[in-house]
Amino acid sequence: MRLFSDYHLHPQGHRHQPYSQELLQPWADHARRIELRDFALTDHDRYHAGVDFEEIDRLRAANPDLKIRAGIELDNDPVHSAAGREWVEKNWERLDLVLGSVHFLRGDWPFDHAGQEAEFARRDINEIYADYYERIRAMARSGLIDSMAHLDLVKIFGFRPTNDFSDVLDGVLSQIHQANLALELSTAGWRKPVGELYPSDEIIRRAQAKGIPFTTASDAHSHVQQGENFERLAEKMSQMGINEVCVFERHQRRIVAL
Repeated sequence: MRLFSDYHLHPQGHRHQPYSQELLQPWADHARRIELRDFALTDHDRYHAGVDFEEIDRLRAANPDLKIRAGIELDNDPVHSAAGREWVEKNWERLDLVLGSVHFLRGDWPFDHAGQEAEFARRDINEIYADYYERIRAMARSGLIDSMAHLDLVKIFGFRPTNDFSDVLDGVLSQIHQANLALELSTAGWRKPVGELYPSDEIIRRAQAKGIPFTTASDAHSHVQQGENFERLAEKMSQMGINEVCVFERHQRRIVAL
C-alpha cells in the first residue's frame, strides 16, 4: 500500500507569510519527490490574510501533474477564529477542504503549545478531556468543516484521563458521522512527546465501525515534513484493514482505493 495524499499542510508555518510561488513551489517539488500526487494547503485560520487563491491557481498551472487543494484549518482560537469563520463563509466556494480543530481550552489556554506540561499537571485531567471533547463536538456541529483534524490532540504530552471516556468518544464520533465529516489520520503525533498516531487505535476502530472515512495527513509546518512517516502510516492502515482514503474537491468527497 502506498499513500498518495497529504491533507494537512501549513506553508506559512507559525507566522503570517503571504502566499507566493517562492513559498509554495517547494511543497509541490517535495510532494513529487516523495510520490505524493494530491495535497491540501491548510494554513491556520488566524493567517487567512496570507492565503491567495490566485497564487494557488498559479501553482496548479505550474504543476499540472499534481492535485493541489485549497484549504484552511479552522480553529477555536478565542482571539482570531471569529474572523476565521467569516473568511471561510466568504470563501467557501473557492475552498476544497476545511479542517476543524481545537487548540484552546478553558481560560484561553493553548494547551498543545510547548512547555504546557506543567499546566496539565496542575489541572484536573478528566475535566481537561471532558472540555476538549465538548469543544470538538461543537466544531463538528459548526457546519463549516469537511474533516476533523488530529482528533485526540489533547493527549499530546502523554497525560491520560482516569475516568472511562468510552461513552464520550462514542458521542463525539456519532456527531462526526451525523455531520458527514471525514477523520484525519495524522502522523504528527509520532513526532510529539506522546509518540502516538492521532487518533488512537481505539478511536480508529470506533470510527471504522461507524463508517467514518479517513484522510491521511502529516500536519507539516515545513515542506520537509510533508508526508513524514507515511510508510509507517500505510503499514498501520493495512494492519487495521483501512484500504481507502477520501479526497476533496470543492467540498465534494470522493473515496479512492489504495
